Amino acid sequence: MPEHDAFAERGRALEDEYFRRKDRELVEKMRRAAAEEQARKDLGHKTGLDDPESLKALHDLGFTPDTVGLLPLVPVLQVAWAEGGITAAERSMILSLARSRGVEAGSAADRQLAEWMTTRPADAVFARAGRLIRAMLDSGSIDTANLSANDLVKYCEDIASASGGILGIGRVSAEERALLSGIAADLHARRS
Repeated sequence: MPEHDAFAERGRALEDEYFRRKDRELVEKMRRAAAEEQARKDLGHKTGLDDPESLKALHDLGFTPDTVGLLPLVPVLQVAWAEGGITAAERSMILSLARSRGVEAGSAADRQLAEWMTTRPADAVFARAGRLIRAMLDSGSIDTANLSANDLVKYCEDIASASGGILGIGRVSAEERALLSGIAADLHARRS
């Protein structure tokens, strides 16, 4: 009979450990969910957006409250990457624009920007940025104060003109012109 008790005791111990492990996993899952919800709230506060779909889109694209200030720079980056890479002149202009928009050297946003200037952002970032920027512009958020769709289009045009061409002729490629047209349409579109 003692042998049977040992098996039963071992079985209870394994069962107890299983449920302790499941409890820890559940607690960790709840912590992650709470942290994600807080991050969405912080994004909403920072961007002026209250639409859960937009906040989820920002979160899904990897934006945090510390990096969401880069969102208005995404079309500029898109134009810079249009011809396969970012030139030194484009890089300098992007950094200057970022600094003027409050992106401090060494910050999380600065590190993200440096990564994006080295490695092209995912297509999803470019594809979804226009609608999200338009929503931020419409919200009147602090991050887009003193910034308009026309300003962003102008920055994009400046980046397109920064490199290329011979003696200033043909500086903006056909691909860049088409991209500029699409960006302008996205940024000037009104939400319905």
